[in-house]
Amino acid sequence: MKRRRTALLSLAALLGAALTALPAQQAGADETEQVRNGGFDTTADPWWTSNVSAGLADGRLCADVPGGTANRWDSAVGQNDITLQKGSTYRFSFSGSGVPEGHVVRAVVGLGAAPYDTWYEATPVLSASGGSYAYTFTAPVDSAQGQVAFQVGGSADPWRFCLDDVSLLGGVPPEVYEPDTGPRVRVNQVAYLPGGPKNATLVTDAAGKLPWRLKNAAGTTVAKGWSVPRGLDASSGQRVHSIDFGAYRKGGTGFTLVADGETSRPFDIGTAAYRRLRVDAAKYYYTQRSGIAIRDDLRPGYGRAAGHVGVAPNRGDASVPCQPGVCDYALDVSGGWYDAGDHGKYVVNGGIAVWELMSTYERSLHARTGHPAALGDGTLALPESGNRTPDVLDEARWELDFLLRMQVPAGQPLAGMAHHKVHDEQWTGLPLLPDDDPQKRELHPPTTTATLNLAATAAQAARLYKPYDKAFAAKALKAARTAWAAAVAHPQVYADPADATGGGAYNDTDATDEFYWAAAELYLTTGEKRYADFVAGSPVHIADVFGPYGFDWSRTAAAGRLDLALVPSRLPGRDKVRRSVVRGADTYLAALAAQPYGMPYAPDNNLYDWGSSHQVLNNAVVIATAYDLTGASKYRDAAVESMDYVLGRNALNISYVTGYGEVNSHRQHSRWYAHQLDPNLPDPPAGTLAGGPNSSIQDPYAQSKLQGCVGQFCYIDDIQSWSTNETAINWNAALARMASFVADQQ
Repeated sequence: MKRRRTALLSLAALLGAALTALPAQQAGADETEQVRNGGFDTTADPWWTSNVSAGLADGRLCADVPGGTANRWDSAVGQNDITLQKGSTYRFSFSGSGVPEGHVVRAVVGLGAAPYDTWYEATPVLSASGGSYAYTFTAPVDSAQGQVAFQVGGSADPWRFCLDDVSLLGGVPPEVYEPDTGPRVRVNQVAYLPGGPKNATLVTDAAGKLPWRLKNAAGTTVAKGWSVPRGLDASSGQRVHSIDFGAYRKGGTGFTLVADGETSRPFDIGTAAYRRLRVDAAKYYYTQRSGIAIRDDLRPGYGRAAGHVGVAPNRGDASVPCQPGVCDYALDVSGGWYDAGDHGKYVVNGGIAVWELMSTYERSLHARTGHPAALGDGTLALPESGNRTPDVLDEARWELDFLLRMQVPAGQPLAGMAHHKVHDEQWTGLPLLPDDDPQKRELHPPTTTATLNLAATAAQAARLYKPYDKAFAAKALKAARTAWAAAVAHPQVYADPADATGGGAYNDTDATDEFYWAAAELYLTTGEKRYADFVAGSPVHIADVFGPYGFDWSRTAAAGRLDLALVPSRLPGRDKVRRSVVRGADTYLAALAAQPYGMPYAPDNNLYDWGSSHQVLNNAVVIATAYDLTGASKYRDAAVESMDYVLGRNALNISYVTGYGEVNSHRQHSRWYAHQLDPNLPDPPAGTLAGGPNSSIQDPYAQSKLQGCVGQFCYIDDIQSWSTNETAINWNAALARMASFVADQQ
């Protein structure tokens, strides 16, 4: 799990602003005003300003904001010494205007000293005529060093910001957040396969069975039946029924399901949507690329300048030094994919992501329903399209080249190992295009886990790229061998969990699974006995690696197990490996059958994990692999049905894939897919997977809305919710793989 902190204010000048203390204004008997002089009737004291020209105008504080700044906090107005009490509810309100209109103010309540935590933030788009804004949140800490600030920088052009009626009122009743879940009939809002399973979930208190009707686009009933009561669903806290309309096998668009007086959102019956999704989920990576301009002709609406190529204000990734005291060299670590909503690049997350993308292609080479041409040359509209290499491998190559550059050079301490990550020295705010990032970039210490990610993915690349680029395949294999030897020599060098400023820590204190994965990939590529022996001797080889949370960047043993099962080899005991995958699939099959919402995901104590939507999909990958190994239709049907949850058949009645389904996630946490904050920027591209419910709700926005949430309800589609609604390269890889599998089941 990553831990992120969004910077509140980054300028020392803001912290040192002079203050004039005034007594807090009193509100109701049990309500206390924390802001002093929020009305600006006669003075601006004790408010401070930074990099604006400000003064009173018509009883408001108005600030002329300069153009040409990069970050929101480069210009700001604020007040320090705000007191907050942990667990108390506050109403944060103000009036504001912007001329010309369309500018965004980042209004924050947070810590006015290091580490500048944000406790609440709002980002309204201002009009010229002005508007009033009010928000309610619960303070997560006790502090007398709070700060209310209005960040107004980051605009290319100058503008005028006016502020009035600022209030932070303590002791108000908590605001109850009620998500709009739409009709109580929950369906896959995208498509069901004509010959596949078709299930829905009905939210109802009815104890007995209820009639249902399937209607086509013309409103004609084409099938009918009775629901099956399922009682209380632990994952949502709802009473539900199941509906099975799989007997209807005709294709079409605009179907709806009617039950208990409710009509579902529309859906198709067909395969076309999955063929589109296979492509869109893989096309996502091009717009995540670092170090290259994104062409608008290839991704209309998403064109942008190259990020981190050394053009001001970027520092660039072509010669990045280590953190102080880590090394005395600099590396060219340009290229690769931006990991998630930030501008960091991480070997461990990049490793599992590029593995799953390559494995999507490798499955097509070996599975009974595989279609290699579906992600072949020319399918993804890339700059490299037309080079006679499958586009999915061209895209993966962009990340692989970066991973190779992260290897410690020969002659240096820890030579052959891989640096864990590269990212900004400090956190940046939203929105921020990659080419506008002014932060210094730093290499972080090498780790065993990063080194083994490099060994595993480079070894896999060596066998997949050999038909297309023998020189690159040989280079990759050499790097994989070098990384393996370095990891064996340094088996317990781990990331510091506190190394989380400017980027996620991605800390992991057990490399046993990474050793297993890397040995498996090296064996599959080379056939060498030493790697087979390591696989056979690993405790992971006989362990159950298919737990409820699935595989992920910190749980990589399943990656090795799946490839050992699917990729042809002469590994002794390979039949046992294949049977272990089928047993894992049976576990997930049982979880799916027990869940009224039909997902192969039943986390311990109903605690949904960070990125739960991709964990659902990765568990489905195991089921899909069991189908590839056995041909048993129960695995095919369960893998296909698993997509229903992600595409709308869930408690919130939302598709977690942007652009798919009538109601879908489209406000994911991102610095450049930030239309919610800046109307000039786009939402995420179609085919982007949202992280999904996360019971820990680590970010302030989710905490302000979702306290006490149950399982599936621990999600909110807002750009400020980085713990439930981020986008990430490893998450989309799971979507690409499962969309490809379903598209193949025509």
